[in-house]
Amino acid sequence: MYETMVTSRRFEETIEKIYLEGKQPVFNMASGPIPGEMHLSNGQEPVAVGVCAHLEKGDIVTATHRPHHEAIAKGVDLNRMAAEIFGRATGLSGGRGGHMHLFDPEVNFACAGIIAQGMGPAVGAALSRKMQGKPGVAVAFIGEGAANQGAFHEAMNLAALWKLPFICVIEDNSWGISVAKKDSTAVARNDVRGAAYGVPGVYVEGNDPWKIFEAAGDAVARARAGEGPSLIEVETYRLAGHFMGDAEGYRPKGEKEALFARDPIPAMRKRLLDEGAADEAKLKELEARAEDRVSAAIDFARSSAAPAPEDALTEIFA
Repeated sequence: MYETMVTSRRFEETIEKIYLEGKQPVFNMASGPIPGEMHLSNGQEPVAVGVCAHLEKGDIVTATHRPHHEAIAKGVDLNRMAAEIFGRATGLSGGRGGHMHLFDPEVNFACAGIIAQGMGPAVGAALSRKMQGKPGVAVAFIGEGAANQGAFHEAMNLAALWKLPFICVIEDNSWGISVAKKDSTAVARNDVRGAAYGVPGVYVEGNDPWKIFEAAGDAVARARAGEGPSLIEVETYRLAGHFMGDAEGYRPKGEKEALFARDPIPAMRKRLLDEGAADEAKLKELEARAEDRVSAAIDFARSSAAPAPEDALTEIFA
């Protein structure tokens, strides 16, 4: 889990630097090797690893417009993921989707930029498993703002009604773009909404990978046993802006500094050392391996060819 968190963070930090190439001193979203929007997941890594540590290759994950940590935790091919973000022909979708539309059928991972969009497909995947008598759990990761969308309620209702192997994981980073949770949501915590559908609702505080792992383990075991869906909301932290270029003027003074002081990766590193789960040499080995994977993925993406213009209308739905 620690190695995966470090891999995700190093990937994000590298993408951030490359994304800004050609966009300074005047920010132009269309410039540089990675044009368009970019949403980083720095700080939210514990949610992805705590849940995905329980999942198998055949299990299904849908994610949001901020998907990199979950894609990496689910085992999406890092080279092809990087190439997709760069818009290259070797990308997961041949460069057509970009960073908000990562699809890897090899590990059953998908994401999309529409808020709460992944709820329906994940519930549908869970239904397909149940109807075919096949094993498998479907997990939809959403943000706390997405819990106010109709798709969330419709999907939760059907998952509960049909007792599907489905888990909704809400990443509560306190901000829906620039709107605070307290200004958009009638309840302080979304786990209480599970009661409306007769499913367990759990809230995990502190962005703690151990606590997330425990809560997710219970939910996955329940789903695999045929006991139906679960709802988990996790208190997590968005260390970056909503998107690259976000001035973050909506944040209260001192909030970001306080969040960086609770960065989950140094915290996990310290705990592993303090509890004797790993020594300094082992952690450095894991960190070096993560660095090497990220460097190789970026090199693969940069050296890959751009898609051929004549292929623009292939592999799409008319």
